[in-house]
Amino acid sequence: MEKIGVLCASDTELAPFLDHIRPAGVMKKAMLEFYEGRMGRADVVAAYSGVCKVNAAVATQLMIDIFHVTAVINAGTAGGMDENVQLFDTVIGEKMLYHDVAEDILTQFHPWLQENCFRADAGLLEAARQYSLASPFPIRFGIMATGEQFIEDEKRAEINRKYAPLSVDMETAAVAHVCHVNGVPFLAVRTVTDTAAHQGIGNFDQNCETASGISAKIVLGILEHVQSML
Repeated sequence: MEKIGVLCASDTELAPFLDHIRPAGVMKKAMLEFYEGRMGRADVVAAYSGVCKVNAAVATQLMIDIFHVTAVINAGTAGGMDENVQLFDTVIGEKMLYHDVAEDILTQFHPWLQENCFRADAGLLEAARQYSLASPFPIRFGIMATGEQFIEDEKRAEINRKYAPLSVDMETAAVAHVCHVNGVPFLAVRTVTDTAAHQGIGNFDQNCETASGISAKIVLGILEHVQSML
């Protein structure tokens, strides 16, 4: 892969990556800052988009159009949804979907999906599975749900009943959506900051920095496996 885009929602989630990008040239576009350099053996461009689907979509399209990334990894944090998901577990998405978009919108209209979800790139997912076999961090593979709100008790049961996701966040499906329509490989790596048992924005704030560091280490490990598979 020629250049990897690493996209996070917040500056806290991006910070651990910046420690590894050398040299870190910076380009500003659409009120965003994009950091270019090498991370390990990979050429990368990294940025944080800001929270929500539209912000994430804007940043992803800029990475594709201006920086010509050949794959995008969405990294950072998420809320745990499945009752078995624990604090600081990392979820790697096999399927990404919106929990707040009518189910026929993306199948009956652009981009005319065959199913109501976006799927991770098979090659990146295989590299993630290989990494997970010896990872020092707990990793789970499954469904990620995305929507425009922080999930506490409200809507938790409904989302779990309809979609059975491992995690929920506010950007991942939007990044996957943009990658899908551009034919760009995609993977999401999100570490859990809050769960049904440890819920609320307070837990997110308390655990965000630690979770972000774990997510970054896992992405670095996956990229090493990607390079070894080339």
